[in-house]
Amino acid sequence: MSAYRPPTRQGIGPSCVGLPAGPWPTLLDFLRERFPNVSPQTWLDRMARGDVIGERGEPVLPQRAACAPYAAHQRLYYYREVPDEPPIPFDEVVLFQDAQLLVVDKPHFLPVVPSGGYLRETLLVRLKNKLGLDDLVPIHRIDRDTAGLVLFSKQPASRAAYCALFSRHQVHKTYEAIAPWRSDLSWPHTRTSRIREAGHFMLQHEVPGTPNAVTHIDVLEVRGDLARYQLKPVTGQRHQLRVHMLALGLPILNDGLYPALTPEGQPDYARPLQLLAKRLEFIDPVCGEPRQFESARVLGLPECLRGEGAASIEADEICGSRAPATKAV
Repeated sequence: MSAYRPPTRQGIGPSCVGLPAGPWPTLLDFLRERFPNVSPQTWLDRMARGDVIGERGEPVLPQRAACAPYAAHQRLYYYREVPDEPPIPFDEVVLFQDAQLLVVDKPHFLPVVPSGGYLRETLLVRLKNKLGLDDLVPIHRIDRDTAGLVLFSKQPASRAAYCALFSRHQVHKTYEAIAPWRSDLSWPHTRTSRIREAGHFMLQHEVPGTPNAVTHIDVLEVRGDLARYQLKPVTGQRHQLRVHMLALGLPILNDGLYPALTPEGQPDYARPLQLLAKRLEFIDPVCGEPRQFESARVLGLPECLRGEGAASIEADEICGSRAPATKAV
């Protein structure tokens, strides 16, 4: 197996695709079938710019891709682009870093890693460019719609030890959420269920079967018909908190997925999802010391969040997840 590692360019690492055995006459034929939404001309343009690389670091030239016989059992690296990617007008804040870890307070709307229509405007690429840390990798992820804490590994040598904390459920995670208040439910409450994909790649739902998702839920504050809840997930299923709150009849305020999927479009920055990754606690596997990190962002319950049509605005406004006055690193 090749030991070649493609470089990061302006904070962006390359994507990788394996070339399986198959009937394709040329590499361009394979790429046309494998990526039907990317035109052959786009691939040729990328190659002309040096943005497509073989597994030993050699540039793949347009002439080779279009005319040379297809060669299987190799890896292909490519640097993709998102034309006219709009800026996301909210800043992340670095809360802590040492030789191993970087802890960041993420705003709403900012994806953690590149995906789909998000590339440069992602937390990972922003941090790589600002801090010059090409080896930076997120140890876990939170949804683009969710604000709060994200941990990053700075050193490949210790990365597996930190990732194991999450896979072994040794990280105590605390979230906060704004959702409807139901006086008929008893608190604290533990929701235990089985969560699976709901027939759409963006959605999950509860199904019968052996539980794979557990969340401890309590009430922090009640004001009118809304409440601020504390959520402590024991497991880490995708969209677990949003699905569990919905199952209790408590959909999180401004959720664009649950209970109804909102068509993809321009995000409404005045209505961020009222979900915040507030606190992380664990024993550091490298130094053995207890670690506790807390987001400085706040989900409030002012009058403007009460009742139908409730909205919130990110950063320095009356409602929503308010960021600290600290300037982003």
